[in-house]
Amino acid sequence: MKQDTKHKIIEAGARIIHLKGYYHTGIQEVLDAAGVPKGSFYFYFKSKEDFGLQAIDFFNSMYLGMVDPIAKNKALPPLKRIEKIFDYFIDLFQGLNYTCGCPIGNLSQEMGDLSQAFSRKLAASVEDMAQIYKHLLDEAKEANEISQGLNTQETAEFIVSSWHGSLMKMKISKSIAPLKLHKQFILDILKS
Repeated sequence: MKQDTKHKIIEAGARIIHLKGYYHTGIQEVLDAAGVPKGSFYFYFKSKEDFGLQAIDFFNSMYLGMVDPIAKNKALPPLKRIEKIFDYFIDLFQGLNYTCGCPIGNLSQEMGDLSQAFSRKLAASVEDMAQIYKHLLDEAKEANEISQGLNTQETAEFIVSSWHGSLMKMKISKSIAPLKLHKQFILDILKS
């Protein structure tokens, strides 16, 4: 029961953080959205920062839950899996009317230079994202789908960084075009 309540608070709060940002998310607003009494927050979290750090874990877990089934689908070649990951998120953000962006990317911009604890946790989440692409690129190299000289770690980091830039452009342009351009550009480079 205790973990269910804590999870309800994190899930409700994560939704609000994703929409409004960390600083514009109030504790009472989170508790109201979760449908739990006011005193519950400090039973489960030492501070708002502690809650925010656990929300990052929640976002990271959500991301991995969405991407892992695609990334681990050995029925598809590695580059096709990368393409499918891009397609998954393109469809997702179209369905959200180009709003919100990536919660990890949003929090990185909002909190990355304001809190060392946030910075470390966000950096680890971004690295988790990059490692998914690195593993797929390593598989693609073994399958001779990409150049043997390609540095898979640097390329994976570039994929994640450029994706976040494309998400920012998507949000301000209210268009899926930046994500489609990113997908095409990355795949063209990898196949060349």
